[in-house]
Amino acid sequence: MALLSMRDVSVGFGGSLVLEDINLQIERGERLGLLGRNGVGKSTLLKILAGELLPDEGIITRERGVQGLRVAYLSQDVPSGLAGTVAEIVSGGLPAPTPASAALTPDDAHEDSDSWRDRLLLDTVLARMQLDPTADFAQLSAGLKRRVLLARGLVCDPDLVLLDEPTNHLDTDAIAWLEDFLLRYRGTLIFVTHDRIFLRKLATRIIEIDRARLIDWACDYDTFVARKEAILETELTQEAVFDKKLAQEEAWIRQGIEARRTRNEGRVRALEHLRSERRDRRERPGALRMRAQEAERSGKLVIQAKDVGFSYGASPADRPIVRHLTTTVMRGDKVGIVGPNGSGKTTLLRLLLGELPPQEGAVRLGANLEIAYFDQLRSQLEEDRTVLENVADGREFVSINGRPRHVIGYLEEFLFTPDRARAYVGVLSGGERNRLLLARIFARPSNVLVMDEPTNDLDLETLELLEDLLLEYEGTLLLVSHDRELLNNVVTSTLALEGAGRVGEYVGGHDDWVRQRPDPRSAAPAAPAEKLPARANPTPEANTRPERPRSKLTFREQRELETLPARIEALEAEQAQLYRLMADPTIYQAGGDQVTQTAARLAALEGELAGVYARWEELEAKGSQAQ
Repeated sequence: MALLSMRDVSVGFGGSLVLEDINLQIERGERLGLLGRNGVGKSTLLKILAGELLPDEGIITRERGVQGLRVAYLSQDVPSGLAGTVAEIVSGGLPAPTPASAALTPDDAHEDSDSWRDRLLLDTVLARMQLDPTADFAQLSAGLKRRVLLARGLVCDPDLVLLDEPTNHLDTDAIAWLEDFLLRYRGTLIFVTHDRIFLRKLATRIIEIDRARLIDWACDYDTFVARKEAILETELTQEAVFDKKLAQEEAWIRQGIEARRTRNEGRVRALEHLRSERRDRRERPGALRMRAQEAERSGKLVIQAKDVGFSYGASPADRPIVRHLTTTVMRGDKVGIVGPNGSGKTTLLRLLLGELPPQEGAVRLGANLEIAYFDQLRSQLEEDRTVLENVADGREFVSINGRPRHVIGYLEEFLFTPDRARAYVGVLSGGERNRLLLARIFARPSNVLVMDEPTNDLDLETLELLEDLLLEYEGTLLLVSHDRELLNNVVTSTLALEGAGRVGEYVGGHDDWVRQRPDPRSAAPAAPAEKLPARANPTPEANTRPERPRSKLTFREQRELETLPARIEALEAEQAQLYRLMADPTIYQAGGDQVTQTAARLAALEGELAGVYARWEELEAKGSQAQ
């Protein structure tokens, strides 16, 4: 029996149906990627699966009934009002106590097995997700808050986990951790994301909502992309043939009374059927069309920074954001800026653009710069004004590449209907606000484009169009993003904030930076970032001094390497034995400290195994490089 199945499920909110005749079957262990444009009903479907929303029609069958199937749902936004320690927040996801355990008093000699199991689940999840149980939830970063909420969902050992944009506002390290965790997670997943690398690594099956219908592609993401493109081309061809036939029949019926003679009644009925079929056709949503207006060319030099330093403390050495940064941005460069959340990426942008004076060094801007700035907080948008007023400042026309264009027609290219164009910004969704800000900055000529996290809340189709636009843009681009594929495909060099004020500069995109960056485990002092030549060496150190050959393994290291496989085997055997012990119900009935001690040993074993594996890889790499 399937874990969960939906048959002919429909739901609407007063207008046309958001989801119509949905059929879906979910098996255990699957990882489903749910795709679709903004506003098509992806979050609505997740809420129905979670039991938070009832459909208008249709049947939903769960393996264990409505109450028995355990479902964890992580929404896009962090709920407001959550307070307490991490352990308190996570324990809120534990299942409600059984009537027997609820009746226990503090004077009972032993807690019942449910209480012991809850404590074990809590300790195990906190250890596996690397969370400090005593930390204050309110003081955590956005990424850690989402990790805590995921832990709260997983602590009940759910059968089905629903994730709505789990990578939103996470930095690349946090996304990589989440990918690794979910790959090792053995439960069933359904997730919505715009991160293409995340989709490729995790999704074993793609489902898509298109025009209120659910399409099950039953394949991975790359296969979906190829199949989708082929099917859309076929659909467009068939619709063109149908529309041509309908137009011919409409022209025939207008010829006069001959068309209504008895011998033509069948043709008239066929025309009525064609008309009915055309009325019932669900049109694909309009295609987003983005074009950046390019101003006159800037000077060859765009930005030059020399020995720049800045911190938020009393002196540049106190909480440094940037130290000894020396770099040059030339006309046509496409520069990516990466780093953990809170590391100062937006501050670095402001320093390079001259909006923030450096505490040390100097920044020089080139001549004839026309800068268009997409800020991640969307502070340029005025919420008490309409979409029209934000783009055209009360004018009816905007100038696009030297030609006047009615603002309503221009906004339709960004998928704003005339009614939506007259709406106030305060009622727009996150995706609509991003599209509005893109429309606003592209309505003005520029030769320097600054994009600070432009991909948040964008669907995959819009994201790919934005990527094409940035690739074709002939001016200079500064791009802050956590979207690894966008960085890989667009930027030609990367500035990476690597801690302690160090800003490393690397040729290429995100994956090139990961290959070239220093080992995070080695604490190197901050050094001036130097401009790399066009042909980069494999490591950052190779740009300043010749690479010295690595020494081969010492006798002690060789002996250590030989003993590591046996040590790993012994640790894994102990781990398997402890898992079998924890699965035995009698351990919970015995009481005492055995459960706590076993759970603590399991958590310690995971850390010990990770350290041994890392040491094995280190010695293997050292031995192979010495050959």
